Amino acid sequence: MCTSPLSLPFLSATPTFKFGKASSKVSTLRKDSSPMPRRPSSSPISVKYGVNTRDGSSAYLALSLSMVRASVHETALLGDSRLLSYTAVKCNPDPYVLRLLAALGTGFDCASHGEISQVLGVGGIDPSRIIFANPCKATSFIRQAAKMGVDMMTFDNADELYKIARVHPRAKLVIRILTDDSKSLCRLGLKFGAPLVAVPDLLAKAKELGLDVIGVSFHVGSGCYDPNAFSDAVMRARSAFDMGAEVGYKFNFLDVGGGFEDADFEDKAKVLSGAIERYFPSREGLRIIAEPGRFYVSAAFTLVANIIARRARGSSSDVITESSDSSQPSVMYYINDGVYGSFNCIMFDHQEVQPFVLTMGKSFDLERFAGTPVVPSSIWGPTCDSIDCVCPLTSLPPALEVGDYLGFRGMGAYTTCAASQFNGFQRSLVRYTSGIGPDSRAVRRALQLFAA
Repeated sequence: MCTSPLSLPFLSATPTFKFGKASSKVSTLRKDSSPMPRRPSSSPISVKYGVNTRDGSSAYLALSLSMVRASVHETALLGDSRLLSYTAVKCNPDPYVLRLLAALGTGFDCASHGEISQVLGVGGIDPSRIIFANPCKATSFIRQAAKMGVDMMTFDNADELYKIARVHPRAKLVIRILTDDSKSLCRLGLKFGAPLVAVPDLLAKAKELGLDVIGVSFHVGSGCYDPNAFSDAVMRARSAFDMGAEVGYKFNFLDVGGGFEDADFEDKAKVLSGAIERYFPSREGLRIIAEPGRFYVSAAFTLVANIIARRARGSSSDVITESSDSSQPSVMYYINDGVYGSFNCIMFDHQEVQPFVLTMGKSFDLERFAGTPVVPSSIWGPTCDSIDCVCPLTSLPPALEVGDYLGFRGMGAYTTCAASQFNGFQRSLVRYTSGIGPDSRAVRRALQLFAA
């Protein structure tokens, strides 16, 4: 039995937050009750969504669990009803995200002993729902996986086979093949994946060691922006399946990895489904999984940051005037999160972020500022490092003051999981909402059933 889903700080189903003049209920989530919801275009923070801190000293991330749930349902677009989702834990190991995904029936792609422990620590998750998808693991991690009952794991080299044969000979192995990931933000093929030319020898060695290889995995790269990369990868996987048959294996498992993005998910789903139909026309007994990471969590998180300082560039006055040079910021804003914290995604995940205004003059009543001109601005993190630049150039109203709040959408992927406490600054906390109406009830019901 797992712990109660209400053991973490949880906002009300229709959360209200007060700051200044008024509070407002979340109102941008869908209001129908269909069982296969479409994801809202933005997090509920996009409306008047206040501040849940006492003095503004801490930024925080607002997580809409109903948006995570809707993303899981949307993966049904990937087609084949036998395709299962194994979420990439490394992308965002938030305990509530893991618990909700477990409640919705997903599996988990873990890359370390720590991630495996975290997933199993949720409670109620069978080890068979985990794939240890790191082709180059420490021997001690493999040994621990065996003790914890995690049998499915990847490999892409002969040394890995020797380690597994020594400490986990009952493992169910998946060979990770190299694919073309040149159209991705993060090219994982630079580090992992066996070229097809090396696959026959690796499979022969596995057979010699008496190991059970059950199938093939690939990854087109994190943040893939070319749907056709999936078609090429499935074609290569088909070749690897044929190579396995020649050695004496009968593969029954295909892992199509991650690389799914919000903007073109349906295009990728169509290409992937078509490629599977073409190269695996007979799928009787074939188990297919995908490893969505950022697709599940990116849009569900919005970061709320406080303006802690500002200065007019090149001026000793606090009066901000419009610059004649639009390529140079007129004002520099400093906020209480930066690239050493949640915005590390700028450095490590090649992301570009843009702010939106939550308050102006410490008021949520932005309508009275309608028509206010904007000026070129830059946004900086709180540390004493000059590399801590969140936005080198953006447009913001000059009426913003110290104490006002900015929001940043799409902050759920590869953000808090890699945040540090450099310079003594604390990591931003997460505040949770289950959404409103049918979505909220569905989320809470799923968590309650999972906890029972």
